[in-house]
Amino acid sequence: MKKLIALVLAAVMVCSLGTMAFAAEDEITLDVIIAQYGPNTNDWFLGTGMDGTNFKDKFEAENPGIKLNLEVVSWNDLYTVVDTRITNNNAPDILNIDVFANYANDGLLLPVSEYCPDELFADFFPSFIEQSIIDDTVWAVPDLASARAMFYNADILEEVGVDVPTTWAELEDVSQAIIDYYDGEIYPWGIDMTTDEGQAAFAYYTWGNGGGFVDENGEWAVNSAENVEGINFALSLIENGYTNPNPATETRYDLQDMFAAGKMAMLIAPNQLPTYVADKGGEINMQTAGIPANEGKTGSSVGVMDRIMAFRDDSAPDQDARNEAIGKFLTFFYDPENYVGWVSMEGFLPAVNSAVEALVASDPSFAAWLDVLATCQFYPAAKAEWDQVKQGVINAEQSALTGTDIQDALDALQAELVG
Repeated sequence: MKKLIALVLAAVMVCSLGTMAFAAEDEITLDVIIAQYGPNTNDWFLGTGMDGTNFKDKFEAENPGIKLNLEVVSWNDLYTVVDTRITNNNAPDILNIDVFANYANDGLLLPVSEYCPDELFADFFPSFIEQSIIDDTVWAVPDLASARAMFYNADILEEVGVDVPTTWAELEDVSQAIIDYYDGEIYPWGIDMTTDEGQAAFAYYTWGNGGGFVDENGEWAVNSAENVEGINFALSLIENGYTNPNPATETRYDLQDMFAAGKMAMLIAPNQLPTYVADKGGEINMQTAGIPANEGKTGSSVGVMDRIMAFRDDSAPDQDARNEAIGKFLTFFYDPENYVGWVSMEGFLPAVNSAVEALVASDPSFAAWLDVLATCQFYPAAKAEWDQVKQGVINAEQSALTGTDIQDALDALQAELVG
């Protein structure tokens, strides 16, 4: 009898081990790289930022059979980390980053239609989806967005006795009045021409003069007369002492710190500036307004949208199962129960309609920003040369800050693009 029991137990153990082996083989692990947006990002995804738990643990608990190898990477290191992994044939399954066109053109990405559930795809704002289309194929979905507006310290403008500027000429007059009143102790205007946000500065001053990165046909036109005039205007603000002293090295975070400390009167910043200022302990009577433009032109906000994309993995034993797992990741991430907390925590704007009602209910100011986002312009990131253009306009601006003629610098960049 004992021998029989032993045989039965042995058989049960063999069956159990076989089941465990099968389960291990059946389990899918997704490599996920998430960009670090702020001090809360790592905690939300991997710490205790979701009601005492985190995204990774909560996802795995609700999606048995799918494991996440999730890593949060600083924006300073993100591009290097991703490029190195691609070079080593170790691309992530899921990537959160801003650029996508080069990956798509190199055949590295999966079309969104292969993994994104139809119901979720229909929830994205169409204007966001349009920014990730190449040759009629959608290659990425929007992660989140932000829009830029002019923020101003209402107390400073009131004390100086000036109105909010709407044109470049008015901006110059207001800046001079602030310089005169405070004897140079407060910077009137902020400009960031660093490697962090120099492309945004290019957009503000070229779009505000009827120019831009591309012409009406979508062709590169970085050296247009409108662009040269716009950047020269920005340079004149710097030369006249109306801005922070070091636009080539002072990032938007430096500018935001100056604003939070009451040392800067006006700047162009994203919608999460109030949260940033509050975290810094600033008590600024801040208001928002449209970005000033040249006389007769219309200022335009810059819409900044980051993306989530999926890379191909031809070595995956079950492509359908992998695609389904990626779809479950997206569905879970964009579920309002999770997504609203993520977007509001970092102070961004949502990319899906289902999150809007909840966000506006918790913070009515979101409604105004959604109106701004609906009319703003986006970088032409779907064009394969965008990475080159982004760095090229920054280089041109920084060269101009040291004396190079901006026309010559932009002519050289345009020749590279069309040559």
